[in-house]
Amino acid sequence: MKIFSLSKIWNPGIFQGQGKSKQYFEGWYFKLVSKDEKKAYAFIPGISISRDPSKSHAFVMFSDARNHKMDYFQYPLGDFGFEKDNFEINIDKNVFKLNGIHLDLKNDETIIKGQLEFTNMHPWPVKLLSPGVMGWYRFIPFMECYHGVLSFDHHIMGHINIDGDIKDFNGGKGYMEKDWGTSMPSSWIWMQTNHFEEERISLFGSIANIPWLKSNFTGYILGFLYKDDFYSFTTYNGAKIDKLYVSKDYIELSIENKENRLEIHAKREEGVDLPAPSLGEMTSKVNETLSSEIKLSFYKKKEDVNILIFSGTGRNSGLEFVGNIEELLKGL
Repeated sequence: MKIFSLSKIWNPGIFQGQGKSKQYFEGWYFKLVSKDEKKAYAFIPGISISRDPSKSHAFVMFSDARNHKMDYFQYPLGDFGFEKDNFEINIDKNVFKLNGIHLDLKNDETIIKGQLEFTNMHPWPVKLLSPGVMGWYRFIPFMECYHGVLSFDHHIMGHINIDGDIKDFNGGKGYMEKDWGTSMPSSWIWMQTNHFEEERISLFGSIANIPWLKSNFTGYILGFLYKDDFYSFTTYNGAKIDKLYVSKDYIELSIENKENRLEIHAKREEGVDLPAPSLGEMTSKVNETLSSEIKLSFYKKKEDVNILIFSGTGRNSGLEFVGNIEELLKGL
């Protein structure tokens, strides 16, 4: 029997896939950067539900950005558990929730154990008619992929033990998001950084090819956290991209709405290949870097003048270019 809870719409962090039986994925993304910025990890727990039940499984991916290393820890689907009313999932002995994670991972090559706590979270705002990063599109039941930003920026306390080597994450910074649906888009750009010279500044952005009925369009969602103020630039709130240039290792983007403007220059560094979902199965690949650089300028618009509010360079930046970028450009 298919189970659906309307309250999930306004709580994107919690498990959305209850009742799904085929061609479905759901994954949470935890980015961790140590205080000295010498360690940059991503842990990605999730589930992959295939049309072929023998291929369905739970997993935890581990990406070590500095050493260009990836481990994929696979578990039976029955090892996945979740809380119905709040964000807390467990995969075997591993626990992932909004305020921390407990790690107990082991395969033939790597053993990872750890306990981390997260504080001072700052999610994408959830409102009655705009329940998170997707805005009103979250109410559409046939989207290929849904997205949530659970924390633009938070503090980390704790340690991770990797093959007997203890990694100190006290005073580190984190970022948290998730995706769920049938497949990732055929093409997309993703960027994220929250390491600037000033504290409490964070950028997230995604531009993707979105199937829509019998056609498609290029959708975009960008959020900029500046101190305690949040600014969004999205397809659904009327923002417009007036420049998008993409090469193999560089992106230039300008986007504005009626009140504000963002200008972004991002340089991509070498990344790590990670499995990605297609029709629920982890058969695709995406190359992700956590060592890129994103320069941004944020302006307030006043009459015909753009007033510079902030300009800086984000370090330890996540950056992905996937698929046919020309497809995105044509859809703008």
